[in-house]
Amino acid sequence: MQNSSVNQHVSRNSFHSVTSLITGRLRVCVVTLLLTATGLAAQAQVAPAPSGGGVVAPSTPAGPASQPGRGTAQPGRGTGLPPGVNTNNLPANVQQQIQQRAAQQQGNNGGRTAPQQADANGDPDVREMSADSLNTPEEAEKKAALEDGYEAARVREAAELRRKLFGSSIFNNRSLATSFQPNLSMATPRNYIVGPGDRLNIRVYGYSEFDFSQTVSPEGNVYIAQGTGIGPIFVSGLSVEQVKTRLSSRLSAKFVGLKSSAAGSANTYLEVSLSGIRSIRVTVTGDALRPGTYTLSSLSTVMNAIYQAGGPNELGSFRKVQLIRNNRVAATLDLYDYLLNGTQRNDLRLQDNDNIRFTTFISRVEITGTVKRINIFEMLPGETLDRLLFYAGDFAANAYKSRIKVTRLTDRERKVIDVAAADFKTFVMQDGDIADVERLLDRFENQVNIEGAVFRPGQYSLDQNKTLTQLIKTAEGLKGDAFVGRINIIRTREDLAIENLTVNLTNILAGTEPDVPLQREDQVVIPSKFELAQTALISVQGEVNRPSSDMPYMANMTLNDALVRAGGMLESAATSQIEVVRRKKDFDPKSTSSQLADIFRFDVSRDLSINADVNRFVLEPFDQIIVRRSPNYAIQTYAAVEGEVIVPGQYAIKSKEQKVSDLITLAGGLTPQAYVEGATLVRIVQLSPDEIARQQQAIRDAADAASTAGRVIVETEDSAAQQSQAIGINMKKILEDPNSSENILVQAGDILRIPKILETVRIQGEVLQPSTVKYRVGQTFQDYISQAGGFTSKSQRRRSFIVYANGSVDRTRKFMFFNIYPRVQPGSEVVVPKRNAVPLTPQQILASTAGTISSLLSVIGLIIALTRVGN
Repeated sequence: MQNSSVNQHVSRNSFHSVTSLITGRLRVCVVTLLLTATGLAAQAQVAPAPSGGGVVAPSTPAGPASQPGRGTAQPGRGTGLPPGVNTNNLPANVQQQIQQRAAQQQGNNGGRTAPQQADANGDPDVREMSADSLNTPEEAEKKAALEDGYEAARVREAAELRRKLFGSSIFNNRSLATSFQPNLSMATPRNYIVGPGDRLNIRVYGYSEFDFSQTVSPEGNVYIAQGTGIGPIFVSGLSVEQVKTRLSSRLSAKFVGLKSSAAGSANTYLEVSLSGIRSIRVTVTGDALRPGTYTLSSLSTVMNAIYQAGGPNELGSFRKVQLIRNNRVAATLDLYDYLLNGTQRNDLRLQDNDNIRFTTFISRVEITGTVKRINIFEMLPGETLDRLLFYAGDFAANAYKSRIKVTRLTDRERKVIDVAAADFKTFVMQDGDIADVERLLDRFENQVNIEGAVFRPGQYSLDQNKTLTQLIKTAEGLKGDAFVGRINIIRTREDLAIENLTVNLTNILAGTEPDVPLQREDQVVIPSKFELAQTALISVQGEVNRPSSDMPYMANMTLNDALVRAGGMLESAATSQIEVVRRKKDFDPKSTSSQLADIFRFDVSRDLSINADVNRFVLEPFDQIIVRRSPNYAIQTYAAVEGEVIVPGQYAIKSKEQKVSDLITLAGGLTPQAYVEGATLVRIVQLSPDEIARQQQAIRDAADAASTAGRVIVETEDSAAQQSQAIGINMKKILEDPNSSENILVQAGDILRIPKILETVRIQGEVLQPSTVKYRVGQTFQDYISQAGGFTSKSQRRRSFIVYANGSVDRTRKFMFFNIYPRVQPGSEVVVPKRNAVPLTPQQILASTAGTISSLLSVIGLIIALTRVGN
């Protein structure tokens, strides 16, 4: 009793300990889940703004009253725990995780402990912020992100607009800007204005020679070489031709031959060229894509600077680009002249401190639809729709040219204007107009179609084929198989309904009926006589080279003609038993003895020439010709002998009564190493697809270790299957008594296999160690199972069987409680199947045993009772 109470006390203590442990674990799991949820919420709250630039506001706004102190963590805040939870009662490691989570949450919020309050309308993107909240880093970052989003959207809209503007793709392409540079290796322009920084190459030749290079000084002078006695020469602001004249005038005092005089004509000459050019600075202002100051070569023109600046931006004008020089407009460029016509009017050479100003566009018009250029074009005041079509490259090939729809903006709304082709030159375009050019209708205005039994079916023009007979004549006339008694004209009416017109073409061609006038989209169908009749075929089956079930029938075709088209008869054909089966077309369906077919039999010579065509039996459509096999014709067949015989190989089957013993005799008898008991006869049988499926399913459902030796399924080309089956024969009895029933007949393809003396036994299936062991005389089935480790718990002992070397099988038998196992021979294969059923529980085994004992006691009682009655 004392031990029992002690055990109960220990059990209660253990139960309480386990309960406490489980409770503590559950508490830790709950807290961990809360912490995880808090982390996900914190990540969602501090997630980056969307790409569009919007700022996501907190889901639960709180006012300033809920912030007891900035930068300080409050108990329970940032932990994800419900209010009122005392964290001091939690384990130490959990408290540490809560503190770390709260510190991380405080850092993510920028030191704030409450979200900012949204505006009265609840829109977080336009909420009003207090002066205090604007000073926080988080709100400043959100405001900057919002502004960046608006700026990014504006940049995208501007880029999309520039993409649609005509000409922007050329000027906005940075890779093209470098290719539009002035050619520095060209000949010196005679109208080039020389300035400080230019390098002049001065050469005097003829009677006197003099050559030197000089850079124009900042003061605009060039200095001739020392010793000439010529001072500085001012050349700045002069053209190259003027510089040449001035230098010639100054140098003529030193070189007299530069000018003609009383002493003689000029014999000395002067050349001036540029060996180096200066750089100038040009300013680009206004609505340019990249305004600023650019350093260019002095050979650059206005177009070079425009390319450098990227052309006009989304607001800039292509039609009015101004060159401002010395505080006045020196030239105005229309870039459309360059883009559309290739002309460069007013493309002046730039000078230092020039200003290129892009003005703002006045009006823009968009054109869509089937034109060659779908763009937005800048229109000058007074330009018409006809001019817009010129800018757009005119109509596309499939455009509807008679009318253009123009959508125009009014003071209050939009309106649509249909502009006819006659008004294109007078209709003035306005800013914001959208011109839409529609497509042609997807139909033909003058097409008719003819098909069927004509030589050239297809589409034709209604203008040249107004009637039915004219259309047939244009289609090269009717074919010989045309059925002219009834033709069809399929017509599409104005309400798009389809109607059928039936015409007797025979009467029209004979002139008894009027010709039929055609309409647009008419479709004339002339049927063929062959289309109205079933296709006539001939069937040739049996012993011919090319059997056919769909040989085309031809008029006056004879039996021999059909045999020739079938490739002639085989050697095995019974020429005296050729049948022609002809269908009946007029039998009496009410008669029980009506003849269903006519059968004609012929004796046909193998010589199928015309001279041998004595029968000249003319075939009719759908006749079936059957060439049967000669009953006394047989091809050579063979059976094979393999293994321990004197002469193995294939042997011809010379009679229908040839047996297994005859094969042994033909092979020269057995060798001393032959194992007679293991002889096997392998026979190939044809299986249908259903039989193959059933056998394969049976093999899959059999035990995993069941032997399938000697059973190989092979697919053949004609989708049939051949199965090699091993037939168990008793070769010992066959050799002792050739007249015994064991000596079976041999068939074509049989293989007689005589193995060597076998000395092993194979054990497989549900045993502990499947293996192959040596055969020993006197050992039983259980002995070989023991050598494989014995049965397993899943072995089906009563279903064990043996496959002998000759292919025969013997199973285990049951007598009362005992298993009678088969005898083991050399070369045998012991197979123990696996039990697939669920093992019996001890209660089921006990109930089964009790039932069996009860049955046995009943049988014993009955036997005793019968014995007493007998006595």
